[in-house]
Amino acid sequence: MTAIELRNVAKHYGDVVALANLDLEIDEGEVFGFLGPNGAGKSTTINLLLDFVRPTVGSVQVLGHDAHEESVAVRRRTGVLPEAFGVYERLTGTEHIEFAMESKDAETNPANVLDRVGLSSSDAERKAGEYSKGMRQRLALGMALIGEPDLLILDEPSTGLDPNGAREMREIVREENARGATVFFSSHILGQVEAVCDRVGILRDGELVAQDSVEGLRDAVGTESTLRISVDSVNEAIVDEVRALDGVSVVDVVEKTVEVTCSDDAKTAVLSTLEDGGMAVSDFETEEASLEDLFAAYTREDEPTEVDA
Repeated sequence: MTAIELRNVAKHYGDVVALANLDLEIDEGEVFGFLGPNGAGKSTTINLLLDFVRPTVGSVQVLGHDAHEESVAVRRRTGVLPEAFGVYERLTGTEHIEFAMESKDAETNPANVLDRVGLSSSDAERKAGEYSKGMRQRLALGMALIGEPDLLILDEPSTGLDPNGAREMREIVREENARGATVFFSSHILGQVEAVCDRVGILRDGELVAQDSVEGLRDAVGTESTLRISVDSVNEAIVDEVRALDGVSVVDVVEKTVEVTCSDDAKTAVLSTLEDGGMAVSDFETEEASLEDLFAAYTREDEPTEVDA
């Protein structure tokens, strides 16, 4: 089953093209990371899913419903953590959760919800206007979880959270996904996306230029890896031979460690060249290209587009 389906979607604001011919399909039960530079069209896409804006052309389906014609049905089954969440300053944390419960017609224990997102019993009774930015983010996440939604839309969910808070947020995403929820996860903190997402879509200038697993994106773009090789001794002449190999871009030597940035196809040749030259390899490890590297590759203007697997 498909949780989110956009077909040939474009959105124009006068002469400004926010989205152009966007096709996107997310299966039920996926955790999908949605990335793009500022102004790429991420917020417009989320607003289309929630019927806050309407497409100029194209169709938007969410949980089997037309996002415009059946927006109430979509919202009943969707939990949303918006990027710019504003609290009701005079309401307590508990009252915020009760408000979300009423709007979703859901029964739960507000104290349990707040505890799950890291807000204490004393926090629960404080007015939200006194909350820090991180506490407000936790409260927004708690409200999004009300009613065990079939779809969670999380827009910059780690904003304001310290490292422990970000880790707890990722655990909640995993728990909700294990329960069966689909998660649409938009963030500029790429490490958060890489840690929890099954697939990633990268938006550039209103167009989806890539969608695949992180590993699939690595394969498609041919991004280099770094080999860290421990040797018994260093022979500079052999190191120079490694530098001359096809697919090798950078070689550094730090004491008895040789660090080689190269394509995947060159890894075997690097190791063979060192060993054949008398530099015995005691150990090695590979550091794959990070999602940051892939994001940079896919959002540079000179890169090919429309990679889809």
